Amino acid sequence: MNVIWLYTLGGVFIVSLISFVGVLALAMKKEKLEHFLLYFVSFSVGALLGDVFIHIIPHITEEHGFNLQTGLYFLLGIVVFFVVEKFIHWHHCHKAEHEHTIKPLAYTNLIGDGLHNLLDGVIIASSFMVSVPVGIATTLAVIFHEIPQEIGDFGVLLYAGFKKKTALLFNFASALLAVVGAVLTLLLAQHIHGLEVILLAVAGGGFIYIAGSDLIPELHKGECTRCHAAFQLLFILLGMAVMAGLVLFE
Repeated sequence: MNVIWLYTLGGVFIVSLISFVGVLALAMKKEKLEHFLLYFVSFSVGALLGDVFIHIIPHITEEHGFNLQTGLYFLLGIVVFFVVEKFIHWHHCHKAEHEHTIKPLAYTNLIGDGLHNLLDGVIIASSFMVSVPVGIATTLAVIFHEIPQEIGDFGVLLYAGFKKKTALLFNFASALLAVVGAVLTLLLAQHIHGLEVILLAVAGGGFIYIAGSDLIPELHKGECTRCHAAFQLLFILLGMAVMAGLVLFE
């Protein structure tokens, strides 16, 4: 059990450090950054879907079988992430109608991002409770989709009037909620039998939602050339290949 705590806390702390990646974006030209993020989004799609279908579903099936209840947990994950995203978007749209109130926009973004990070901590902890390889694969998948998001969040805070150092500190504080989510999950798992399987299935549904609803639509924006599409497909397959490669360490 101590090993699970060590791996989980290490994983969520690394994910929290991703919040500082926003400062790197300041050194890149806008056009170059957009290209970089687009290919990273492609890689994230492959990593998230690969984690679900190569790690999460096979492990749940091997240990507990895949039945109606498990399927409902996956659907619950999709619904939960849909509701969370709707909540965040509603607040953003509401504040957009009053653009002179810049500060509330910044704090709304932090609240939404904090809730998202809390769920990331829950996902990572539940994965490590199943096995270390599954936990590592899930942590990597979270890291890959967090990088583009954290760059965007950092940009919102700068736009809202925060200084660079303040924006980084607030973003990091929000990211640390992943640690809170992980700790609560590990503590509750000691009292609720089978909690890790439920949370892992819900996380799998969340990953499917993020890849299908948030990331893939972004790949259809911007340039529309065969070369561009080929590179997107290549990075999606590369993300899947990385998840498949991790099976060798199980």
